Amino acid sequence: MSVDDVLELLQRRMTDGTFIRATISGPRMKSNDVKRIKLKPLELKGEFYIQFEYQHERVLKHDNVALEDVAQPLHDALKTFKQFHIDLSDETMQIQISKKMKVSIKRIFLNTEKTVDYAHNRTKNYALNEGTPYPFLVRLGVQTPEGKVKNQKHDKFRQINRFVELIDDTLSHLPKDRPIRILDFGSGKSYLTFALYHYLRIEKGLDIRVTGLDLKKEVIEECQEIARDLQYDQLEFLVGDINEYDGDTAVDMVVTLHACDVATDMALAKAVNWGASVILSVPCCQHELFSQVQAPALDIMLQHGLVKERFAALATDSIRAELLKLVGYEAQLVEFIDMEHTPKNILIRAYRTTKQPTPEQITRYVAFRNMLQAKPFLENELQPLLGFLPADDNHTI
Repeated sequence: MSVDDVLELLQRRMTDGTFIRATISGPRMKSNDVKRIKLKPLELKGEFYIQFEYQHERVLKHDNVALEDVAQPLHDALKTFKQFHIDLSDETMQIQISKKMKVSIKRIFLNTEKTVDYAHNRTKNYALNEGTPYPFLVRLGVQTPEGKVKNQKHDKFRQINRFVELIDDTLSHLPKDRPIRILDFGSGKSYLTFALYHYLRIEKGLDIRVTGLDLKKEVIEECQEIARDLQYDQLEFLVGDINEYDGDTAVDMVVTLHACDVATDMALAKAVNWGASVILSVPCCQHELFSQVQAPALDIMLQHGLVKERFAALATDSIRAELLKLVGYEAQLVEFIDMEHTPKNILIRAYRTTKQPTPEQITRYVAFRNMLQAKPFLENELQPLLGFLPADDNHTI
């Protein structure tokens, strides 16, 4: 079977009413922005389409393609991806396409024929649906008692949903045989703390204990009252400082949202020293590197205060993510919410692993740090775990 044969087969099965779903994965180029494509049939106003869901590293994009127009996007997918899993009403197919475009196919025929449910595919399922009243969102003023999102709170509702999606991604990294301990440093008004508790405890039924910590006493008292009224028995709020908190010796998840400057680093260091399985951090107002960075090769950029400020913030978050990798975490910088809603839109997502840093990783980090002449606060905080790092260019690994 050739690639053209696969294209013809997919088109035919999509138009004869036997196509249920497909997942296209394994991009040929690591640089490919699209990591996965999911396909499913869709009925809109009596017309039939195939919905292409393009999964980028940080966002999802959808394109509803009329049946007569599916050839081109399918052809593009066949050229750029290696693996195809296709569910049909009467069989399942696994297709592999080699570097030389050689096709291998495995077919499993079903004893009982499945039916295609177009109605199920009409709408996207969100973690929190507009129109469904959630008690915590009503109390926090995001929704009306009827479940309508208030006009001025749509951005906040999208932010909360995005956060819940990120929380959902962490489930496989959390323990399943004991209560889950979660700390939220700098919880503020706690929109996201309540969302986290609702999703994990109410929606998923997990045994969790959550603590929100903030310095503002009046805000904490208000959050305590809401938690009591909602009977969120395993959610507490305390007045306290990130660096001085010592109420736990082990934590499963640490969340820190908009902790200012090196307070983010203090929270990250706490999380690492506790052995947290999951870290979610949205940094805020990174000033540390702005006063430190000296890199003559970058003077064309850094001579401008605005550019230097943005560069210092991006470099700070990049250093944080790299340091987390060096102490055994899988760390990524992902988009939290669209830049149009807030400039503070980078989230550090880290999962604890057993990986040890390679010499190449260490060399790369040291070269970047030394190029900027930076003395990162987080590196100092994690020094007992980073004894293998040389202090400057005159040291060797």
